[in-house]
Amino acid sequence: MLGKTRRAEMRAVIDDYVKRIGWHSPIEITEVRDGEAAIKKLDADRAATAVLLDALGKSFDSGAFAKWLGELRDRGTRELVLVCGGADGFPAALRERVSQKVSLSAMTYSHELARVMLTEQLYRAFAILSGSPYPK
Repeated sequence: MLGKTRRAEMRAVIDDYVKRIGWHSPIEITEVRDGEAAIKKLDADRAATAVLLDALGKSFDSGAFAKWLGELRDRGTRELVLVCGGADGFPAALRERVSQKVSLSAMTYSHELARVMLTEQLYRAFAILSGSPYPK
């Protein structure tokens, strides 16, 4: 994530979903200063599949997002890095570095709310994949 999640209530919700996701898969949230730091982090781990969260990216409903994650898993993707922008969005160099893009919505949300939505959708996807009643 570019920048910090400053609002305590948003951080609490993110942390709750991260804990829940941890029951299904290892997860780590890393907040970096800026796009340059994000590129360095991505370059250090070339084996990871990087995806930029971008309003112009591929749109999914929750079921299709779960299916997409499941297909990545089933094809042997060991590490997925979802890059969530900061208040200023993404610098051009980061957009060029990460070719795969996914949209959370056609609407624009604050970067902190987008982070909450991302973690909730990740948890929902794992719940769908495991047959949990959560998504209902």
